[in-house]
Order: sequence, then C-alpha cells, then structure tokens
Amino acid sequence: MLFAHLGSEPRIHPDAVVAPTAVISGDVTVAAGCQVLHGAVITAEGSPIVLGENTIVMENAIVRASSTHAVHVGAHTLVGPMASIAGADIGEEVFLATGTRVFNGAEIGDRSEVRINAVVHLRTVFPPETVVPISWVAVGDPLLILPPDRHEEIWAAQKELDFPGYVFGLDRETPDLMVQLTERYGRSLSRHGTDRRID
Repeated sequence: MLFAHLGSEPRIHPDAVVAPTAVISGDVTVAAGCQVLHGAVITAEGSPIVLGENTIVMENAIVRASSTHAVHVGAHTLVGPMASIAGADIGEEVFLATGTRVFNGAEIGDRSEVRINAVVHLRTVFPPETVVPISWVAVGDPLLILPPDRHEEIWAAQKELDFPGYVFGLDRETPDLMVQLTERYGRSLSRHGTDRRID
C-alpha cells in the first residue's frame, strides 16, 4: 500500500518488488532490485528514506524517518523480520537480524552485523565490519558493545546521549515528561489523518 504523506509520494523503481500488505508512506525512495515483504512499514515522517539497490526489508520490519532524522539504507543490506530502524544511516552490505533495534542518529558502517535482538542506541557510530552479538547493546561514540546484564555501564553511556532531548526535544527532568511527549508526538503523528492512498 502506497500513501502520499506531507505532500510527498513514494518512488518505487519498476524492478523493485513491494508486497501488497507492506506500507510505504511519504518521501521514500526504493531502488532497483529491492524487496519489501509482507507487513513491512516504511514511513517518512518529515525527512526522506532511501533504500539502496538490492536492499531487502523483511516481514513486519519498520523503517521510520523523523522530521529531524532521515534514513539511508545502503545497497545489498538485509533488514530482518521485526527489526526497526529509526532515523539512522545504515551502510552497504549490512545485516540487521531478526528483532534488532537501531535508533535515531546511529551510523552503522559497511559490512557490519547486528545480530538477533541486539540494540544500537541513538547517536552510536560503528566502524565498518562491526559485529554486535545476539541480544547485546551497542552504545556511544566511541563505541561500546556490552551484554545486556551490564546495565549500569550501558546507562552511563546512554544517559549522556539524551534520548528524550535528542529525539523529542524534551528535558528528561521535566516533571510531566510523558504527558508532554505523548501530546507533542501525537500532534505530529496526527498528520497521517490526511494521507492519501495512491495505489
């Protein structure tokens, strides 16, 4: 299903294949040879998304750009089932396994692997050929790759990255943080009310 959103329509190369139950919304470019499988959602929320040639986005994966963070996925990259990418730059020949999470401002170098259920926190930068083990957490620049049981070290690096400030423009210490966050984010997402299906 293709949707016009915020005045932009998806551009799908004629050699790309998009499953009929996939959703592609807004300023999205899908290059030649791409495969977007059933249930995948690729949505540009104010910044563009570009899928390079021969990229595969598997079932129920989510690729989302925000108004401040575009998404670029390099050629010959595989985005696994139920993986999510939010406002990140993914290199070429990257493998994002099932259930991986990649957050805003992350940069993943060419030929890297983020294995099953691993997390790449916001503003984290990988050199090429980095591997994040199954369920581990990558955080920061310089890069730390830690097992999930080392929460205190992960939090020490993550806190400085300021998720609510960087992604939502809100101070973590705001007393009604979630009230402000959901109201502001909800207003932004309500712009989908005027989307128009184009296929």
